Amino acid sequence: MKKTIQHIVFCSFVLLGLLGCDKYLDIVPDKTQEVSLMFQRKEAAYPALVTCYSYLPQNDGLYATFTLASDELTTPLAKEPNSIKLMKGQQVADNPIMSFWSGYGASGRGQGSLWDGIRACNTLIANIDQAVDMTQVEKNTWKAEATVLKAYYHFLLLNYYGPIPTVDVNLPIDASDEELRVHRNTVDEVVTYILNTLDLSISDLPERVTGSNDLGRMDQVIAHAIKSKVSLYAASPFFNGNSEFYSDFLNHEGVHFFNQNNEISKWETAAISAEDAIAAALAQGAELYKYTGSVPRHDQSNFQYITIRTLYDIKYSIVDKWNSEVLWGDSNPVNDWWRLQSGALMKDPTASSVQAAWQWVAPTMRMAELYYTENGLPIEEDLMHDFSDKFSTVRVSSSQKMYALPGLKTAKLHLHREPRFYSSIGFDAGQYRAWGELWNLRMKKGQTHGRIANSSDYLITGFSLKKLIHPDSEGDAYDKLIRYPWPNARLAELYLNYAEALNEAYGPSQAVYDALNVVRSRAGIPDVEVVWSNASLAKNVNKHTTQSGLREIIRQERMIELAFEGHRYNDIRRWKLADQYFNSNVRGWSVDENSDANFYKVIDVGIRSFETPRDYLHPIQTSELVTNPNLIQNPQW
Repeated sequence: MKKTIQHIVFCSFVLLGLLGCDKYLDIVPDKTQEVSLMFQRKEAAYPALVTCYSYLPQNDGLYATFTLASDELTTPLAKEPNSIKLMKGQQVADNPIMSFWSGYGASGRGQGSLWDGIRACNTLIANIDQAVDMTQVEKNTWKAEATVLKAYYHFLLLNYYGPIPTVDVNLPIDASDEELRVHRNTVDEVVTYILNTLDLSISDLPERVTGSNDLGRMDQVIAHAIKSKVSLYAASPFFNGNSEFYSDFLNHEGVHFFNQNNEISKWETAAISAEDAIAAALAQGAELYKYTGSVPRHDQSNFQYITIRTLYDIKYSIVDKWNSEVLWGDSNPVNDWWRLQSGALMKDPTASSVQAAWQWVAPTMRMAELYYTENGLPIEEDLMHDFSDKFSTVRVSSSQKMYALPGLKTAKLHLHREPRFYSSIGFDAGQYRAWGELWNLRMKKGQTHGRIANSSDYLITGFSLKKLIHPDSEGDAYDKLIRYPWPNARLAELYLNYAEALNEAYGPSQAVYDALNVVRSRAGIPDVEVVWSNASLAKNVNKHTTQSGLREIIRQERMIELAFEGHRYNDIRRWKLADQYFNSNVRGWSVDENSDANFYKVIDVGIRSFETPRDYLHPIQTSELVTNPNLIQNPQW
């Protein structure tokens, strides 16, 4: 009988626990009787396949995720996870925070070393042909799955550590000490290895995995999406010709780890990869999400309005399980109590229990300012709406009832914004859909949804994170949270990859605008070339017609569309913009105040500290350098 990938992952963790993780991993490369027995039959070999998957990072785990890194989200000091400590400059080489190289612990499921994951993949690839009860097609598929995972783990290590060794096969047990002391490859060598490895695997993967028992397993659509991301990162300023940071970062032979010359051809490769990925996804029925489900009672009378329908389209593109837009969902199990959704879900003051609603993961003021106006323009570029006094208060009008409560006062910043703002961020006097209800938020201290007394469960910026909350999730118990696979890749991301790569390779074109407009249209805002060419709307008219201007537009579109999904930390780094974004105080409303006049004052609620170039790459743990003196530590660590 088929078993779900989720169930087998759990079983493999039990197996690892019984054997002891170190003992289990120690037998992986050995040509021993134990390994031979493990791969004789399909049922015995299946845990080895799932072990390969088990090293995938848990992006929706509150304590073990880079989703909380960057300047998007923050928490009260008493609740800070390691990702925020990382962004406060508390990284150290002796015991690195959130190390993919050495692995790290966390509440619930920790993160194993990705080198162990690569080792597990190589073991399966080398041994699965021994299985006597599998067809060659099945064996090739399993090998292809492990090969994609191996390539992806190399990519993650490249992303955080730059030049890394490439490990295509496991070394034999009798390898010499010198053979075991591997060297770091150059960035370009690693990228070439990853892309070639992905290419080798794609033809043996199924075009699309659709069976409910196997959702989350590798297929051609996922592999193409991964290839698009790898190509995009490889072409980006951090990895492509980074002489500014790494002119002195050399290997033992004096060769630059980072290519010193910017190569436009890498952007051309990224554009082709994105186009191929989009084509592969569309061929298998992928499309940007449109809500077709039943409408809750509290929205039935207003669902005729496009504003409400768009809010549902945007919200459910994330939380609707395995929907048409999700290309790769993370189906690995995670303990309910430490999921991001619990950290962000607001408490219901009338509920007898709020154990699964913590109400302390909050968007920052910077993110509230980032979203466009209703005209699809940045707030500082829109001539129709004056946001020069954006922090002052006005009374909500009846025409704004679709996203705020008429008659109440709120900040001008909260009004006349695009649908993605209202779908993603909750604010004082705004609306909030959760617990199966529609709330009108009152966020000042002592009010229904504000800070109560001196509790450490509160939204330190005065904003709530709505994007990751399923509207039917109830926080009185963890089993009432509506679970959905984390979107490791979705179709909107591919269109944004394509737009960015095309613009960098060839400059502005209708093809770039079209890719952006697919995303903007679903978001309920005008086409990019329409609004930016309107001199009565856009302050910097025709900004989209220059490569540099369009670059800024594309980057803001990406930061909005993919906000709170774990992209921003990596995007800011690959664009080499950390000094602009990660070296300023975190701001929010004055949540300890109970009046309009005092609440709507912007205050500093935290810090971000990023040292350039040191913090662009994570440190290799010091003990690893002692074990292998051929490794070279990353600069300034």
